[in-house]
Amino acid sequence: MASKQFRASIRRSVADGALQAALDGNAERRRKGRLSAFESLPDWRERRQRAHAVRAEVINHLEEYLAKFTARAAEGGIIVHRAGDAAEAVKLVLEIARDSPRKTPSNTRESLLPLRALRGEEVLVAKSKSMVSEEIGLNHALEAAGLQVVETDLGEYIVQLRGERPSHIITPAVHLRRAEIGTLFAEKLGIPYTEDIPALTAAARRVLRQVFLTADVGISGVNFGVAETGTLCIVTNEGNGRMVTTLPPLHIALMGIERIVPAMDDLALMLSLLPRSATGQKLTVYTQLIHSPRRPGEADGASRRHLVLVDNGRFRMQQSPLREALYCIRCGACLNACPVFREIGGHAYVGGDGSIAPYPGPIGSVVSPGLLGLEQFGHLAQASSLCGACKDACPVDIDLPRLLTRVRAGQTSEVSKTSDVSGVGLSLLSRMGLRLYAAIASSPRAFVFAQRLGGIAGRIVSPSSEWMRLPGFTCWGYSKDFPRFAFKTFRERFHHAVRAANAGGISEAILWTPARDGKGTKNTKILRRESEESRERDVPVRRTADLVERFTEELTSLGGVVERVSPTELNEKLIEFLGERNIGEVQAWDMVEGLDAVRLREAGIRLEGNADPALKAGITGAQAAIAETGTLVLCSGAGRPLTASLLPEVHIAIVRSSQIVGTLEEALRLDGIREASATALVTGPSRTADIEMTLTIGVHGPGELQVFLIDDGPAR
Repeated sequence: MASKQFRASIRRSVADGALQAALDGNAERRRKGRLSAFESLPDWRERRQRAHAVRAEVINHLEEYLAKFTARAAEGGIIVHRAGDAAEAVKLVLEIARDSPRKTPSNTRESLLPLRALRGEEVLVAKSKSMVSEEIGLNHALEAAGLQVVETDLGEYIVQLRGERPSHIITPAVHLRRAEIGTLFAEKLGIPYTEDIPALTAAARRVLRQVFLTADVGISGVNFGVAETGTLCIVTNEGNGRMVTTLPPLHIALMGIERIVPAMDDLALMLSLLPRSATGQKLTVYTQLIHSPRRPGEADGASRRHLVLVDNGRFRMQQSPLREALYCIRCGACLNACPVFREIGGHAYVGGDGSIAPYPGPIGSVVSPGLLGLEQFGHLAQASSLCGACKDACPVDIDLPRLLTRVRAGQTSEVSKTSDVSGVGLSLLSRMGLRLYAAIASSPRAFVFAQRLGGIAGRIVSPSSEWMRLPGFTCWGYSKDFPRFAFKTFRERFHHAVRAANAGGISEAILWTPARDGKGTKNTKILRRESEESRERDVPVRRTADLVERFTEELTSLGGVVERVSPTELNEKLIEFLGERNIGEVQAWDMVEGLDAVRLREAGIRLEGNADPALKAGITGAQAAIAETGTLVLCSGAGRPLTASLLPEVHIAIVRSSQIVGTLEEALRLDGIREASATALVTGPSRTADIEMTLTIGVHGPGELQVFLIDDGPAR
């Protein structure tokens, strides 16, 4: 039954023209973006192997790293909970959320379209994207208990309005076209129908802004937990992740127990690979590092933070032949590379009961049966050509083809060694055929004889073509032609070519030797030379002048603006900038080196320390700036509200050239980051590409980033 439902969903997806167009557009853009992003990382192969080793180390000693991480997080004031399964995780979240203080009377939230009017006892939950929450069915459980949950990632919000599951790990609404979203927003949000993507994004921003400002609880996922420091790392582009962890008084973080890295250097390694693989960026717009709740004297940040660590089969999977799947960092690259996913999309991956799998694609075809049951999701592993594209795309080098064959063979933790469940998801006829093939292939003579018979049959069935159409019941024949069987074996054809070469029938014979990249030795030498040239171009810069130039170039390419000023020019330039935009009131940090509050007040500009959604601009300093990615490092603290870089439409940052460091690794070693309750790494204006992969600037965070860079350091 499971196999029949799966095949039926595949046929529906293949026949859906709009879905095919959406999937093709996503796959091509993601592929090009990923390749372009890795061009700036000449040692990415070495990093990939290091990342694999780091993930293997953590999974091999998971309990030890988990204990260390839990202790460090608790020392920082984060309340840590352990959940053995989905039911326990949901129960914990529900108990914590119900105990939250009400932030705003319900009557101020009645106009939040398309939310229902809230009763006084209901809790409003603003939620950012979390695959663990999809895995445990959190939204449905909370809503059934009377809480109102609003997804705030644009793609997640769209599929929530449609009553659907996400169809992609990174791009939840990848299956939809702009016309469908325009119709949805006209119906649900009451706006005039439009297919203009910036207008659709702006409509969602207006509604969700009110959710952020009035929510009682913020729920987020966690991309990485750092065992050394107890750090929660959350990456996002739109700014909703920062909103739900900064504005509501209570923050609940959901994290799979496997998402740990040992130290901050390892986090820097993962952050150099994850965004490049996921979205084609060197670093996401917002990378949050959370160490504790809001501290005394701080103006923003959740006053209580809870962390729910979810097992739900992960320890069991750690002891199984599928353990390597736990290395996954949820970048979604394998989905974009997979020829099967690119044809059928995420919603075609259905379980035995017809429900959509929380994790689709190649990694989902291993993780879903590994965590949630072979009987329910084991057949998903059949939806793979085993071409190896998923392994090539994986930033931590997971051998997905091997894991998929293990699922097909029934080698999961829930199956005993004596159980015969190989070929899960296949019909009886298919399993019998594969067993017959295995018996023939294990005997060279039988294989040669069978191939000659197949070659004769192929010439009879398809005498004039190298391809032949198989019957539809084979599934291969449903949409693809099958190559005609060769009459001669490969060995026979190889020896014939060698004899012909020795006899002079071939002018020159070149035998290519395998290389790591799958190409010949000659190509490998070329690639090595190009790699060396790239390394020369990307040698970490050290002189201040070079750092300034690299930082300016990187941030400008992301839509930010960098204006270099002298210390005496700063305030006049700032006044001029604000005057051009008719901004007379800004949220600002208390102490920003070079900023003259008296001079600004004389010019009619009022500086406000507290968050105010009506303010159009925010002014911050920076702990540091990162040249290789064009990133600002903002650490929270008394008089340093992080909302100044989040709520206003314009973020103005004042940075000294002496604060610029070369790499992310250098920045993450700064004491200020480890000591702050929260740190935001800001890399450009907020953005999204959740609708038809069309880039839109300005979502939940600022749409404009202006950096005044003060030249204060000699070249070094």
